[in-house]
Formats: sequence, structure tokens, C-alpha cells
Amino acid sequence: MTRCSHALPVPMPLTLPDLTHRLDTLKALPVHRGRVLRAWLNGRPLGAGPRRQLQENFLPLSVREGLPALSEELDAVAQIHSQHPGADDSMRLLVRLVDGQMVESVLLPRDGLCVSTQVGCAVGCRFCMTGKSGLIRQLSSLEILAQVVLARRLRPVKKVVFMGMGEPAHNLDNVLEAIDLLGTEGGIGHKNLVFSTVGDRRVFELLPQQRVKPALALSLHTTKAALREHLLPRAPKIAPQELMALGEAYARLTGYPIQYQWTLLKGINDGQDELDALVDLFQGKYALLNVIPFNTLEGLGLGDAEHYERPDAQRTREIVSYLHSRYVLTKVRNSAGQDVDAGCGQLRARAENGVQRVRVRGVP
Repeated sequence: MTRCSHALPVPMPLTLPDLTHRLDTLKALPVHRGRVLRAWLNGRPLGAGPRRQLQENFLPLSVREGLPALSEELDAVAQIHSQHPGADDSMRLLVRLVDGQMVESVLLPRDGLCVSTQVGCAVGCRFCMTGKSGLIRQLSSLEILAQVVLARRLRPVKKVVFMGMGEPAHNLDNVLEAIDLLGTEGGIGHKNLVFSTVGDRRVFELLPQQRVKPALALSLHTTKAALREHLLPRAPKIAPQELMALGEAYARLTGYPIQYQWTLLKGINDGQDELDALVDLFQGKYALLNVIPFNTLEGLGLGDAEHYERPDAQRTREIVSYLHSRYVLTKVRNSAGQDVDAGCGQLRARAENGVQRVRVRGVP
């Protein structure tokens, strides 16, 4: 006799419509839903409310009775699998989702948080660990928000950047929903919500229409269209000049500058020709350039990525000095948590593959 085996169903995470439905079932009015959502987004118990007030003064009995079960459901959306504190006051969090998939978020110095929007990524940037796995699935808006909740239970979060695993433009509806809630019920200033993208025309079309208009960070990496297409093989084909023109229009609309990301790759985009072209591109723009020295650790055993190297510190200083002398506002942004070998995607890769952390002598 042959015994049939049946795979166990994959758990489905609670979604924002599910949460709204649960509260409606508990006979919560909009004002009650808002109180519960604000408490959760701030990392507090669901029944927490105004100081020195009892729950019965601001939540009806039916809602109060349903909060323990609802709290359990929300806690199951995402849980911290491991914590990796860095010497720079950052802390990388490996977050396990209800279906067993894992993403990374990073508590940054000065009350910032970097969150993931997808498990994996479809863009396939050649210098990025996350892109090596391809896109596995989208995160729901509630899973994105849960990363903020987990972080706020550890320490204050006043700024959220959507720069973790994934391309936010490829999960646009859920990301915009998360941004809207963080900018309203979550109490985060709009310019402290930073949408990071390789560039997608839908972003420039939809962001100006939103109630909460986030700041924008655009992955530039080079002034050369052909090289950019090579480095970001599945990004929309937008030339650097057009990307900056689209960014400039959004900057003038919102009143805060565009951040342009530039991962420094030795011998590839750190030459004088690139610097001179940058000076021309940035002339008169409401923008700043974030120079990010390549995290060499990301290249271990990754085919193409192992050919990329981090410029030495002296070259990085020369680049910043030259750009400053030509009135290009430039900042060096080292990846947080480098001392724990935790560039974006590395923690997840090690957890998935059971790989032990490798130390590389001489890499900061």
C-alpha cells in the first residue's frame, strides 16, 4: 500500500485588510482603529493610549477583549531571528517572517532604520549580495511596518529608509501604503521617510500624488548610460541625465533634495572622467551625492561581484575633496555594521546556507 504524502500549507501572513477586518469584527470605530494602529506602530501594547488613562476610557469592551488574540497575530507577522550590534552604534536585525523567509533591517545611528521591501530582488545589481538570490516574494505592507515595530521595541526610530533588501518600485503599492501609515499614524516626518530606488517612471508619476510624499534616493552609480545598464542589468533603461532631470522635478515639488547613491568601485567608476561628468550633472541641482565605498565582503564567492574592489581610503578622500571644491555636496556613507560582516543580504545568505561568518583581514 502506497502512502500519500501531503506538503503542509505555507502559513499566510496577516495583511492590513485582515487587520482592518479583525477590528471591524470587534466593533471598533475609526477612532478606535487609529488608537490601536498607533500603539502598534510605536512598538507599544495594542491597548496603550493617552498617559494616565485607563483602556475603558478610550476603547470599548469588545475591542479590549479582542486585543490579546489580535496582538498574537501581529506578533507572528515578523519576529527577530538574530541581532548583530556594530561598533558604529548600528544593529543589524535578521527578521523571520511567518512563512520562514527572512529579511534584514538595520538600526542606524541617530535613530534611523533601514527596512526591506522584498525577499530577494529582481534588479540583479552586480555588486549586491541581495540580487544574487533573485526575487523570492514581495513583502506585504504589514510585513514592512512590522520591521519598524520590532525596531521601536529596541530603541527610538525617527527616520525610516527603504534601502534594505529589494527594490521598492517593484512592490510599489505595499511600500506606498507603509509610507502613508508611517507618515500619519506612525508619527514620522515626511522628509524622514526615504524611498530608495534604481529609478522607475511609475515612481515619478505616483509619488507626487501621495498624501505623504517621502524623500527620494536614486541609485546613480555612474554617469555613463552603458555602464549603468551593465551594473544594474534589470533596472529600467533610464540614462543618468534623464534620471537626474526626473529627480530634480520631484525635489522642487517637495522642497527637499534628492539623494543620489554612488557605490564606489575601484577602477570602474572612481576615475577623473566620472568626477568631471558628475560636476556637470549636479550643476544647479537640488541634490546631494552619497558616496558608498564598496563592501568587499559582498563579493566572496559571488561570480561577477568578486571582481569588484573597494577603493582605498585615500582615493575616497580625494574624490570627496574634488567634488566639494566643485560645489557638489558629497557625503561618504559606509555600510552600517561592517565590523560584523553584515552588508545587505549577507546575514540572510549565511542563515539560508548555514555558512559561518568569514573574516577578511584588512577590510574595515
